[in-house]
Amino acid sequence: MDAAEQITEELAHAGEPSRYSPLIMRLEANRITSDKVLPPMEFMLRLFDEPCFPRRELVAVTGRAKSGKTFIVSMIMTCCITRQVLQFRRDGCQQEGPPDDADGDSLQPPPLRVLWYDTEQSDNSTQDILKNRIIPLYHREAGYDVPFPEEMLDIFNVRNIDRKFRESYFLEAIKHYRPDLVILDGIRDLVADINDGVAAQEMMEKLMMTAQQYDCCIVCVLHQNKSGDSRDPRGWLGTELLNKVYDVFTTEKIMPQRIFKLEQLYTRKYDIEQPLFFKVGEDGLPVSADAPPMPAYQSQNGANDSEHPTLNDDYIIHHPDGRWEMDVSRLFTDALQGHETLTGIALRYAVMQLGNIASRNFYNNCLNKAMEADLMVKSHDNQNRVIYRLNIPVQKQPSAIQQELWENTPPK
Repeated sequence: MDAAEQITEELAHAGEPSRYSPLIMRLEANRITSDKVLPPMEFMLRLFDEPCFPRRELVAVTGRAKSGKTFIVSMIMTCCITRQVLQFRRDGCQQEGPPDDADGDSLQPPPLRVLWYDTEQSDNSTQDILKNRIIPLYHREAGYDVPFPEEMLDIFNVRNIDRKFRESYFLEAIKHYRPDLVILDGIRDLVADINDGVAAQEMMEKLMMTAQQYDCCIVCVLHQNKSGDSRDPRGWLGTELLNKVYDVFTTEKIMPQRIFKLEQLYTRKYDIEQPLFFKVGEDGLPVSADAPPMPAYQSQNGANDSEHPTLNDDYIIHHPDGRWEMDVSRLFTDALQGHETLTGIALRYAVMQLGNIASRNFYNNCLNKAMEADLMVKSHDNQNRVIYRLNIPVQKQPSAIQQELWENTPPK
């Protein structure tokens, strides 16, 4: 029905009671169809050339205490007002797809305005990070003769403000200053009880609505669980955060090398499979670092372990001297059998299920060994998702164990 026919239809029924209640009319405004015109996803940064930190979305940064979370958000904030910090880049990549300026020369996108809302540290600590980390890092990347654009940063320390009012000040600050990117460091201090499910849900709804309304990305910083192997954010608040965010990044400090690691833990679309490793230089600023060496034979807990009770023994090679290692060739070949390619997420799911692997770090170690052995080829599909294929011909029919696995509806 075209516009004229629709008007004629409406006039024919003028004066009749509406078929739609106010609730249905409100619901209809949120109907999604294949031809509905929606604003494109806009990403403000890239990490290893993959889009991240989208507008109108929430992003989580999580990690144990002193694991580098504030270092990471300092780098993100600096990248918003300069061009590049380590492997973070802001370069005309606002819409989905490959970078508009792959050579880094032709485009100079305007800086992004940042709101840093610090609830955890003292005033002196927040100022110290600004003066001795963000500003020097900006000058290192942009040039020491380039003035620092402090007007692009709105930094507030609210640790001395009563917890009951921190949420109101935070939402009002976004409304007034209209930042592009918001650092909420940390979200836990906006609620009375981190395990209050109702409060956690209400907080997430307010943050999602605010990000949508003011066209910004809100980065929520939250500690990880204190114990166990889980790297998920802490408490019911962390659970609700995981359900709503676009990306989850996790930080880790690796000892004794004192190397920091940033890794994408979960994502709704773009896999950033390569972790970011960095260390602190003599000037107190982050510099790129190589991945620290890993033991050749390693259990899921990161220690030498001859028993490896949880791994699938079908994919373990036992040596006469008692050493063992994962049979990555067989493991990844079985995971890919019957498939020309698999996305990074689907491959990880299949391998971890087949090998009974609980640790994502252990999976990454196996993936690196498989790639070093030229077992697979890594590329991107037409949706810019990371995909893998075997370097050897794929069987037309999947193996029995692989067929049983994929009957359980794997991720796409």
